[in-house]
Amino acid sequence: MTPSKDQILWMYRNMVTSRRFEEIIEEIYMEGKTPAFNMANGPIPGEMHLSNGQEPVAVGVCAHLNADDIVTATHRPHHQAIAKGVNLNKMAAEIFGKSSGFSGGRGGHMHIFDPDVNFACSGIVAQGCGPACGAALSRQMQNKPGVAVSFLGEGAVNQGAFHEAMNLAALWKLPVIFVVEDNAWGISVSKEASTAVPRNDVRAAAYGMPGHFIENNDPYAIFDVAGEAIKRAREGGGPSLIEIETYRLAGHFMGDAEGYRPEGEKEALIEKDPIPAMRARILSDGTASAAELDAIETESQSKVNEAIAFARQSELAADTDALTSVFAA
Repeated sequence: MTPSKDQILWMYRNMVTSRRFEEIIEEIYMEGKTPAFNMANGPIPGEMHLSNGQEPVAVGVCAHLNADDIVTATHRPHHQAIAKGVNLNKMAAEIFGKSSGFSGGRGGHMHIFDPDVNFACSGIVAQGCGPACGAALSRQMQNKPGVAVSFLGEGAVNQGAFHEAMNLAALWKLPVIFVVEDNAWGISVSKEASTAVPRNDVRAAAYGMPGHFIENNDPYAIFDVAGEAIKRAREGGGPSLIEIETYRLAGHFMGDAEGYRPEGEKEALIEKDPIPAMRARILSDGTASAAELDAIETESQSKVNEAIAFARQSELAADTDALTSVFAA
């Protein structure tokens, strides 16, 4: 599939929005955490996992989805949430632990839920695979439209939950697509040191479904392959597995010293930053002008600024709400 101009600019807009959002989150996250890093301090306490560099995966897949389709994401979810169309103000507020967030600030950035666009994520590795199958099964049993997409990392494919979900999806011919974001590192363990096969798309054959591998973090190639897999699922063709070579430009989490990376690896990846690469490709292909792209970038920054201001100005949840929605009376 070849993306139209509108689809290309949609992908670029959401990539830029995700990056600008994370740049501000990164800055605010460090407030109160220097000179001695303590993740409990500052306006955003706890862990923070940035997705910068992995934006093409989210937009290439989500360009084919609508609000009726389901996405389950990982502990590194911002790019996928934004591409799926979550409410950015509420997401920012949830990250800040504010009462106006999706879960009243209880979930934080690893547990973002927006039922309006059927988006959910979890900090538990491979946790989203089963719920994605359940959502796809519900659509199938009720004869309703909609597909499910389960995003997971390359380390998560070694979890039993992934294989159980693959088996059920294939057995019941569910409209679900498993998308593996292969950034080569499971926290600090390399793919080579943890996984018996060099590419996880080959695992699809064990379950009788198509497997695809996409190189070089290419949003156009992702759009093409994901589009065909989603079309196949919508038409009753069953599940697919897609592994995408992508790049994590930051550490596993904020504060990660990244001592496990080989010398020069991070610098080489930054040279392949997908956002300036996509901008250059759009200009080279004549898809849009520099002025059009500048306008998109300005719009994205304004949207992010508005979301951050909303989160800053929102109220923290009352202490008395600590057990609300946790235990039944």
